[in-house]
Amino acid sequence: MDIKDCLERGYLALETPATDLIEKEIKESEYDLARAESALKDKDGKWAIIKSYYSMFHAAKAVCFKAGYREKKHLAILILLEELNKKGKLENKFVNYFTAAIQAREGADYHYNYSLDKAASLLHLAKEFNLGMKLLIKDVLPILF
Repeated sequence: MDIKDCLERGYLALETPATDLIEKEIKESEYDLARAESALKDKDGKWAIIKSYYSMFHAAKAVCFKAGYREKKHLAILILLEELNKKGKLENKFVNYFTAAIQAREGADYHYNYSLDKAASLLHLAKEFNLGMKLLIKDVLPILF
């Protein structure tokens, strides 16, 4: 699946890049990251994993807006990241981090598979991922497909 498929299936919609939407998603990302850190301090591994994932999701969603799209399904965010990687605009590790976050969140939410170690590891990845997304937004004007 690629961007074209996502558009045809309604997973993505074209959206004029808007600074306010990008900033809103970055703020949400930062909020969720702070909640993940707090949850980890409280030894709530499940919530730390979930909030780390959503922090990454919102940072990537900001990139999506910057690229001129609005996501309608979480899967579309992953596909957008993969496309950016194929075009040499995003390191592969960020695609891997997001994939790991999806798996960890689903494991925590649906299969009761979580631990403090897994939460701490994902929080570390989320911090690096979010920084990478902010740099991508700042440095790539505009992202065109």
